[in-house]
Amino acid sequence: MPPQSPSLSLPRPGPVLKGVLVTLFLVWVTFALALNWGGASGQLFSLFVGNAEGILSGQLWRLVTPLVMHMPAQTISHIFTVLLGLYFLGHSLEESWGSRRFLGFLLLTGVLAYTVQFLAALLLPPFFRDRLVPEEWFGAMPVVDAIAIAWALSFKGRTVLLFFVLPVSSRGLLLLVIGMNVLMVIAGAGNFAGHVALFAGMGAGWLFGAGTPSPARRWLLKLRMKQLATEQAKIKQERKGRVQRSSLRVIEGGRAKEDSSPDDKTWLN
Repeated sequence: MPPQSPSLSLPRPGPVLKGVLVTLFLVWVTFALALNWGGASGQLFSLFVGNAEGILSGQLWRLVTPLVMHMPAQTISHIFTVLLGLYFLGHSLEESWGSRRFLGFLLLTGVLAYTVQFLAALLLPPFFRDRLVPEEWFGAMPVVDAIAIAWALSFKGRTVLLFFVLPVSSRGLLLLVIGMNVLMVIAGAGNFAGHVALFAGMGAGWLFGAGTPSPARRWLLKLRMKQLATEQAKIKQERKGRVQRSSLRVIEGGRAKEDSSPDDKTWLN
């Protein structure tokens, strides 16, 4: 089946995507005005970004709030890359999945990505930690990568117009996202989110978004079926044991066999 041609009409975001886009932009504008024009201290921004020491001290909000924080000074590319990535890819997923699953996907992939990065900051040797995990991390790029992977695996054969002009097939998008992140690691290029979070976001995008049901959902269903089969076998074994311990016999068909002794106790079912 040949790839579908990209539509020239602008996508209409659903309620969740629209709310996310507005929230991210307003948070960025608020911090940009406060830091660049209001004289606020940069410590205010640092209070909401990811930081391993802060999380260890009990500041667990740092696993969630970095998702809405974007560089408020010297560049606008950070926030607009996130907004455009969410806009062009997120609307199809929300339309296909429904708003509830889409919102859960955004939150789960983002928090999971930064949780994995926090653990990496604790467990990786210093040589790798210093190259893969920044001292402070923030931004929704892990979620954008998760959406890109989920979109590419959910809509195989489709084409999307990235940034209004760049037609990219689902397979091309998959290769582009993975390839760019690999090249960034090789080049030692820095980013605001951290390399570990970006790769964790891609993994989460596959785990929770690659098809319906997702791989994670399929594993849960298989686990539940296995539990039900085990429970059924246990109930059957217990029933068999009760029958063996009793002095009653079940007669098939409700009739005693011809060679049954008249002294037998027979209960008909």
